[in-house]
Amino acid sequence: MPERALPFRLALNAEASRTAPWSAEQDAILSDKGLAAARAVIGGWPGYRPTPLASLSGLSAAFGVRSIAYKDEASRFGLGSFKALGGAYAVARILAAADDPAAVTVTCATDGNHGRSVAWGAAMFGCRCVIFIHAAVSEGRKAAIAAFGADVRRTPGNYDDSVRVAAATAKANGWHVVSDTSYPGYMTVPKDVMQGYEVMASEAFDALPAPPTHIFLQAGVGGMAAAVAALAKRRWGPARPAIVLSEPEAAACWVASFEQGAPTPVTGDLDTIMAGLACGEVSLLAWSILKDHGDAAMALPDAAAARMMRRLAAPARGDPPLVAGESAVAGLAALEAAMTAPDAKAALGLGPASRILVFGTEGDTDPALYREIVGRDAAAVRAQAGG
Repeated sequence: MPERALPFRLALNAEASRTAPWSAEQDAILSDKGLAAARAVIGGWPGYRPTPLASLSGLSAAFGVRSIAYKDEASRFGLGSFKALGGAYAVARILAAADDPAAVTVTCATDGNHGRSVAWGAAMFGCRCVIFIHAAVSEGRKAAIAAFGADVRRTPGNYDDSVRVAAATAKANGWHVVSDTSYPGYMTVPKDVMQGYEVMASEAFDALPAPPTHIFLQAGVGGMAAAVAALAKRRWGPARPAIVLSEPEAAACWVASFEQGAPTPVTGDLDTIMAGLACGEVSLLAWSILKDHGDAAMALPDAAAARMMRRLAAPARGDPPLVAGESAVAGLAALEAAMTAPDAKAALGLGPASRILVFGTEGDTDPALYREIVGRDAAAVRAQAGG
């Protein structure tokens, strides 16, 4: 059985339906043609290979579901995160249209992983990069971005504040914003970021022995969740899996938005150990997709993420040890929480026949925090499997 229940909030999306069509508006955001283009470009980058899809039979038995497939992004391009697929791809698209890439400056706001991807892409393709981080981003994450030659600038306030600073500074200087969120007047580049994320989804779907019944997805601004949901809808149509979003209780903008039936920001310092999910406003592009094809959202306490990190590091019998960062485990933590609550379990259609897909979206991208939470570093965890 799952461990002792932790408190959570569940919001069902009354507007979502598995029979909802994939609209022309949505296909203009993410499409099979766009995915083919992204796969062709990303597949040609040095070091590209599909990340592993682990089968967690021990955890499945403990939770009372048929199977759990875990897409492990900890090894992605050596950056430790799925974000490598999005930001760097958007940089490549910008520079492909530039006369002189060296004269281009790209910029973004970040909680850590997205900025690292943009900085890596800028270094790989030969342009200047300025990254804005907010007050709560750790020094370790700042250093990881700066290692790629980016000019990293810390701003006051939370993530959403840093987004606004990055946009204003870029406008004043003629820089290109490479954001994984979208807002009025800024829609084109985030489509490329999300299209890069679909490469991860396509790898996972292609490797599954059978379609999942449920996909639990970290939300944040929603770009990754929308990308996975979009491909699931295009691939399986009305037979698509149930799509469940998961986010920190301190930054539960998707729970609020599904409750209100419209994009609804949450305010405050958004303080959570799940740094990559500390977002108070949904991406409008993601909303365009998830309003129809996202079935529910759950808000979880930080303790649920920390517990799941430790559980994956010291796995159930038969499961591989997994290095999963704070933002990587929100989907699994939501599954565990739902399986402890009969009403939530019933509302989401979970049971012994359920086939679950989750995305472990980062490894130990903040090694010091990972060691503090898990009690060991990543090398010690991997050594259990001889790796």
